[in-house]
Amino acid sequence: MTEALIIRITCPSKDVAQKIADASVEQRLAACANLEAPVSSTYLWKGVVEQAFEHVLWLKSVPACWDALEKLVTEIHPYDVPAMVAWPCSHVLSDYADWLGENTKAPAE
Repeated sequence: MTEALIIRITCPSKDVAQKIADASVEQRLAACANLEAPVSSTYLWKGVVEQAFEHVLWLKSVPACWDALEKLVTEIHPYDVPAMVAWPCSHVLSDYADWLGENTKAPAE
């Protein structure tokens, strides 16, 4: 069974999230991307409490693609420090895991 990662990225706009989603899937770094409606974010940036509306992008991928995804996100994302975190999946439907493995491919180094 393929190992799975769920990756969450907050983006300043739908356009940025969609660009990352499209590039991730086109390059087979993620098998699927989901874009959620804006969320209200409150965070500390350079000592100041900030508030913003952000779009949440979820990517379904595999650990072997993480480094390439990290590079892709930092190239597209306008934030100095994008919020990009991943969770390993402890349980995955076997057919879904197979589909995930078939539709992702880590770039050759």
